[in-house]
Amino acid sequence: MKQAVFSIKKIAYFITGKKEVLIIRIKKGKARTNEVVPKERINNQITADKVRLIGPDGKQIGIVSLKEALRKANDMELDLVEISPNAEPPVCRILDFSKYYFEKEKKAREARKRQHEVEVKEIKFGPNTEEHDYNFKKNNAIKFLKQHNKVKFTVRFRGRQMAHKELGYKVLDKLKEDLAHLIEIDSEPVSERNMLSIVVSPKKDIDRILAKEAKKEEMPASDSEKTDPQA
Repeated sequence: MKQAVFSIKKIAYFITGKKEVLIIRIKKGKARTNEVVPKERINNQITADKVRLIGPDGKQIGIVSLKEALRKANDMELDLVEISPNAEPPVCRILDFSKYYFEKEKKAREARKRQHEVEVKEIKFGPNTEEHDYNFKKNNAIKFLKQHNKVKFTVRFRGRQMAHKELGYKVLDKLKEDLAHLIEIDSEPVSERNMLSIVVSPKKDIDRILAKEAKKEEMPASDSEKTDPQA
């Protein structure tokens, strides 16, 4: 599978009063997105009378008039960017806006790539599921939980089984008990037509818990390899 290719194309310019700022569109393969317009106000878009000014090196210059802040930015051939508009007075920084915005978008894209999209995996049981089948499906659930997905356990009733829904509750109670150390209960059992279901989420520290369990399972094998001193 070919890797997605990102290209940045110039779409338009809008006038800020001092210099033009690039509006960009990020293109991924053949899919297109809308134009991306910067949220920050810069240069003559800033309306406050006074601002708390930060220099390009990240050091505070202090509270100055907007006119003075714009002059300093202009002398350095950089932009004045309002980074905290709700502060009193607003916080502005002198920087290269095009570089700042490019890095900001790059970080946002990387964060979206790292973000795990949670899925709900459904595992179905019968009210009379045999022990072997139960354990197989329970292990599948653990695999899904380890992937940080939610799991929906569903017990389906057929024909005369509808008269014995208590058996379905027993299956779900057993699952809750067996997986108690790994799950958080999202919702208690819900009965709908011929089905009974419950949704669970993995505990936040599930990776640590499973790693600890795996280590315990390895210990007997290691001990058995030791030579008996009395042999």
